[in-house]
Amino acid sequence: MNAASPAAASHAPAGAQHDAVPAHARQLAAQLSGLFQKDVQIVKRLNDAHDRLQNANEQLSPGLTPGPIAALLPDGEPATTRDALQQIHWQIHHAFCDYQHAAEQRRQLAVDVGELSQQLTESLSAAGWNADRVRHANVHTLAGTTT
Repeated sequence: MNAASPAAASHAPAGAQHDAVPAHARQLAAQLSGLFQKDVQIVKRLNDAHDRLQNANEQLSPGLTPGPIAALLPDGEPATTRDALQQIHWQIHHAFCDYQHAAEQRRQLAVDVGELSQQLTESLSAAGWNADRVRHANVHTLAGTTT
C-alpha cells in the first residue's frame, strides 16, 4: 500500500473506477491516512528530542569552560560547574524520555498501520482488486483525502 505517491493511482487498470472501492475499504484507508499524518508528527518529535540530546551532549564536550557554563545559568546566579552539569544532566534526561516516549508511540502506530493495512488488503481483494493494484493503492486517494 502506498501512503504518499499520487502516481500510485495510475496503476489502476484501464476502466477501473474510484467508485469500485467498497465503503469499508474507504473507511480503512481514511484511518490509515490519519495514522500516516500522526506518524509525521511523531517523527517531528523524535527529531526534536534528538536535536535536544545532541545539543546537551555537545555542552559536555572536553574543555568545558566557565563561559558555556555561565550561559546555561540564569542571569545573576553564580556559575558553578556542578550546577551547570546538573542542568545538562536534566536536559539530557528529559530529551531522552521524550525520545523514548515518541519511539514507543511510533512502534504502537506501526502495529496499528500493519493491522489496518491487512484489513484494507483483504477488503480490496474481496472487491476484486488484484494484488498489484492493491499493493500500489494510495490510501489518501482511496480515502478521498489530499496530502
